[in-house]
Amino acid sequence: MLRPTTRVVIIAGAAVVLALVGTGAAIAASDQGGDAPIPSPAREQAEEAALRHVGQGTVSDNEAGDEQGTYEVEVRLDTGVQVEVQLDRNFAVVTTEGERASDDMD
Repeated sequence: MLRPTTRVVIIAGAAVVLALVGTGAAIAASDQGGDAPIPSPAREQAEEAALRHVGQGTVSDNEAGDEQGTYEVEVRLDTGVQVEVQLDRNFAVVTTEGERASDDMD
């Protein structure tokens, strides 16, 4: 039978291991680029800025904390082109990239 102090040490050690495993999992998940949506009300401002920049279209997706800017808003233009608009934290356009949508996406 284990002494009470030995039990406490084992339980404390197990708790530390579990905490470290949980922290490692959280870090791994954040490194995978969780593609978190832009929180409101910044989402509305980012979408308005992106639509103003491209001039037309429908917002199809948005992400916060992307690698090129603070916000990324994806807009599908009436022509079928998908445009990614990268915005900084002040909702100024950083970059814009577009690609033709495939025929099966219509």
